[in-house]
Amino acid sequence: MTAPILLAGPTASGKSTVALALAEAIGGEIISVDSMQVYRGLDLGTAKPTAAERQRVPHHLIDVTELTDAFDSAKFLALAHAAVNDIRQRARVPILCGGTGLYFNVWLNGLGDSPPPDPVLRAELEAKPLPELLDELARQDLVTFDEIDLNNRRRVVRAVEVIRITGRPFSLQRAAWPERAPALAGRSFGLLRNREDLHRRINRRVDEMFAAGLIEETRGLLTRGLEANRTAMQAIGYRQVVEHLRGERGRLETIELVKQRTRQFAKRQATWFRGQLDLDWLEVAPAEAPEATAQRLQQKLTASANR
Repeated sequence: MTAPILLAGPTASGKSTVALALAEAIGGEIISVDSMQVYRGLDLGTAKPTAAERQRVPHHLIDVTELTDAFDSAKFLALAHAAVNDIRQRARVPILCGGTGLYFNVWLNGLGDSPPPDPVLRAELEAKPLPELLDELARQDLVTFDEIDLNNRRRVVRAVEVIRITGRPFSLQRAAWPERAPALAGRSFGLLRNREDLHRRINRRVDEMFAAGLIEETRGLLTRGLEANRTAMQAIGYRQVVEHLRGERGRLETIELVKQRTRQFAKRQATWFRGQLDLDWLEVAPAEAPEATAQRLQQKLTASANR
């Protein structure tokens, strides 16, 4: 059976449209590697594929859970394996495409040895102020403290939780993974754009999200439990719009903040992917069409298969 293809890269780099063109060209189906697109209702803020795009090419792991449900890397791994098997049994090509590095890592390396969540301990930690959690993390595991997004409360809580359960630094347990994930030979790719082009694309995408109704979508999601879902509330765009709806800042200021946060996130993604995954990187020119990029990917796949 045909091995999966991996396509990663920072947000707004064009992964989704390239994957769509590639899938149409080679008879593929797309498996979303995105920790937010799994939630029903998180549409505009996650740049979820449109209904028309999903009609063109089947997509998997999109809209698979409600906002009120928990979703983690273990669930992703189980659903991704099921999707890959289903696609291959129908003689199609699985294309894992997205920007969630953790999900790519567990796909390639498994879940590692981190313990499952402890509901009692988790509730205790979530009740603590973030500065107190960060102080504990810095004292117990300076390596993780230096690497983690200090504003991502959910990840900070998880790191402290694992340390308390196991009595060992979180960084040592992550070290069970290889320093660089062993990619699928000749079938793992990353897309990169120059800084100015990527920033233009991010700014345009954010403007389009707000014009399409991101504020209205977020207002509706609040009635469905958005604020209670700590994972979904970390999604850039929704978190800032919720703050806007609370009256913390105006619309224009919120739009600019979402652009800034997205640019920062894209930089962290690119750094992580280059450091953690063994990918064949393609530089994408500003004017290059998705079909042209997909054709370059096909040429690389063919060359690899003929070696």
